[in-house]
Amino acid sequence: MISADEIRKRFLEYFKEHWHTVLPSSSLVPQDDPTLLFTNAGMVQFKKIFQGQEKREYFRATTSQKCLRVGGKHNDLENVGRTARHHTFFEMLGNFSFGDYFKEEAIRLAWNFATKELGLDKDRLYISIFRDDDEASELWRKVAGVPTERIFRLGEKDNFWAMGDTGPCGPCSEIYVDQGADMACGPDCGIGKCDCDRFLEIWNLVFMQFNRSADGTMTPLPKPSIDTGMGLERITAVCQGKRSNFDTDLFQGLIQTMAKKAGVAYRQDEESDTALRVIADHSRAIAFLLADGMLPSNEGRGYVLRRLIRRAYRFGKMLGFNEPFLCESTAQVADEMGGTFPELIANKNFMVRVVRQEEERFGETLDKGLRILEDEMATLTASGSKTIGGETAFRLYDTYGFPLDIVNDIAEKQGFAVDEPGFREHMAVQKKKSKEAWAGSGDKGLAGQFAALMGSGLESAFIGYDCLSAVSRIVALLDAEGQPVDRLNGGTGFMVTLKTPFYGESGGQMGDTGRVQAPTGAARVIDTLKPAPTLLVHKVEVTGGEILADQEVELFVEEGERVATARNHSCTHLLHAALRRVLGDHVKQAGSLVGPSRLRFDFTHISGLTAEELQRVEDEVNRVILADAPITTQVMSYDAAVNEKQAMALFGEKYEADVRVVEMAGESVELCGGTHLESTGQAGSFAILSEAGIAAGVRRIEALTGWDALRHWQAQREEVRAAAVLLKAAPTEVSKKIAVLQDQAKALSKELQALQARVMSESGKDLASEAKDIAGMKVLARKVEAPDVNALRNLMDDLRSKIGSGVIALAAEIDGKAMLVLSVSKDLHGRFTAPALIREVSSEIRGGGGGRPDLAQAGGSEPEGIERALAKLEEILA
Repeated sequence: MISADEIRKRFLEYFKEHWHTVLPSSSLVPQDDPTLLFTNAGMVQFKKIFQGQEKREYFRATTSQKCLRVGGKHNDLENVGRTARHHTFFEMLGNFSFGDYFKEEAIRLAWNFATKELGLDKDRLYISIFRDDDEASELWRKVAGVPTERIFRLGEKDNFWAMGDTGPCGPCSEIYVDQGADMACGPDCGIGKCDCDRFLEIWNLVFMQFNRSADGTMTPLPKPSIDTGMGLERITAVCQGKRSNFDTDLFQGLIQTMAKKAGVAYRQDEESDTALRVIADHSRAIAFLLADGMLPSNEGRGYVLRRLIRRAYRFGKMLGFNEPFLCESTAQVADEMGGTFPELIANKNFMVRVVRQEEERFGETLDKGLRILEDEMATLTASGSKTIGGETAFRLYDTYGFPLDIVNDIAEKQGFAVDEPGFREHMAVQKKKSKEAWAGSGDKGLAGQFAALMGSGLESAFIGYDCLSAVSRIVALLDAEGQPVDRLNGGTGFMVTLKTPFYGESGGQMGDTGRVQAPTGAARVIDTLKPAPTLLVHKVEVTGGEILADQEVELFVEEGERVATARNHSCTHLLHAALRRVLGDHVKQAGSLVGPSRLRFDFTHISGLTAEELQRVEDEVNRVILADAPITTQVMSYDAAVNEKQAMALFGEKYEADVRVVEMAGESVELCGGTHLESTGQAGSFAILSEAGIAAGVRRIEALTGWDALRHWQAQREEVRAAAVLLKAAPTEVSKKIAVLQDQAKALSKELQALQARVMSESGKDLASEAKDIAGMKVLARKVEAPDVNALRNLMDDLRSKIGSGVIALAAEIDGKAMLVLSVSKDLHGRFTAPALIREVSSEIRGGGGGRPDLAQAGGSEPEGIERALAKLEEILA
């Protein structure tokens, strides 16, 4: 039986033999496309080529692309594990032509691979084409010998592809395999009639031949292109004779491991089978997302990862797992697929730590959610209601990870219904907010702002590695709105020259600033942008005269700022290397910002650094600075840089065939296009300002170098001197003197708290005697004096022990706010609960609250309403 690994290998080798360049999969996180949450198709990394905004040195390419689909038209997450084909993570095998071959060759290549390389039975293969594509119909008959009765013409919805409302588009053609009559959904089953699995689509060929304008007009492209996609999971199932993707070798290793761990047998019980399939599917997605630098969080892409972990964890609980298990299954994914995707092995230990931490946290959260649901049902029972509100169900889903089906299951067993329409309303609002909130990678407006320039093929050469000034000709001028103009005679605008010493913002390094001198005027360069790899745009402010298109100008980079930026950039490399030496190889760069005044470095690590670790990192960087190690740069092939030089490539970045390697005397070797010092000693010094978490598993260090670091230390020395004067101590004794003062303050605070407790306890004795009898209950509702909420709670505890059965409400004005604590003894829960009562009365103090059936708390902004709230409580009880 042919394995999935063998299918992938054969596919890439087959197209390599047919002059395609084999390229690695791009990251699941799109680098240049803010319109996508995740990479969801093989063509994503080639989008700019298809749009004419970018050129490569090859005209044919082939990939096995990592993809993730977790929503929208492509996938319903809730179906994963319940059907044979739905997945979150999958691989898309694809071959691409960029203005080279077109329909005939695409059809020939696909047909020969399917029938000769994979050995699929020609008589079981069917074809769909766009209804008006007579050329494709003729080619399938001519090239592949497919009879007319096995070629189906479908409409635009099924067989016409478009990149968007405008831009490249064209008809597509799909290859289907007949899996047998026993897979049919009924007598009318057929291509274009149903979505059952009898006729299974295995390969989509997109013929990109038109450009659609805003008015809908389609004009033929001068160089038509090809984009094809074949899901590895699906074709593996077909080749292995399996009716479900989950029965292939891509999933069975994971499924059988988890089945053994759970003590169940796969294919014996549908409920446990579904759980095993979900865990296997999600484990793959989790592993690849973590390997691509994504970490769990509460928004954007990180929220999707967290949802996948929690969803898999919930299904594990259904199998009886009470300890972390996903960390084991994600490690297994790395072991099974690391040969093809080495980033999995490189990040294996780190991903295990992250997943285990998420599982442990969610285990605690899940228990809290169950208690909240139980409390809510107790409150509803007391009020006579049997419907759990949509807001509550959504809060359990959103905050505690409870899917609606679990809430429904628990509710049904207790005789409750769930307001599902209300839940869906809240879900729709959340989805809208999530869509608006997630931030795509890269500059959202840059490519669009300069789309016309990029589409024209205009290029600008960077010569600034070796010089800071140059003479060049202006080839494009744009006004502040990005519209082409012949001159700039005031204000701001944009300028492109044939060559420039100005570095364009990229790779985390800010763009250069400086000045422009023209025969007719002068301008200040306030930023330099890089909307495309070979296009540099100067943002200028005219300071005198005017700047004209097509004239020669002198360009001068601000030397002081360039050198300061180089200090910070070189030290960023040293910092990265130091962090890996001190913390471990799991540390990866997750972002950076390098400018003349500071550096910021984001990296993967799941816990804060200790003071000792920070000191070791800072010492490591300064050690290399003091060694004055030479910094060299060299341009070489990507393969040579990674394999021979062991250069560190930032995963997810796109690199050309030739790359620039920056080496710091064996201390650091990275692929980098930025500007650097000539030796580490030129950095002068390095000082860490701060270290903090910015997302789950991502830390950030901010630091200074050179004169900025020196001034920082001088300012700290002055601060210590000033503190020593105030404390009347020597500078070396400041911390000891502060410790003594803190001990004294703590002792005084304890004395004060003890005194307050005695006062409150005495007042509690008097208050207990003031309890009223209302409707056969002891009721005490009083406003009291309390220094803080803790004192108010302590007084409540004291009164509960004294009064026993009854309802107690204590209120106080604390720091200008109203605070209310309310207790209902357990024997009265059939009539009232504390959360239900406090919600009704807290409106009088313009606030809200909640809690357990026996004890609840509320806060409000209007302390004047305290007496009204207490009176309202007595009315309700009466």
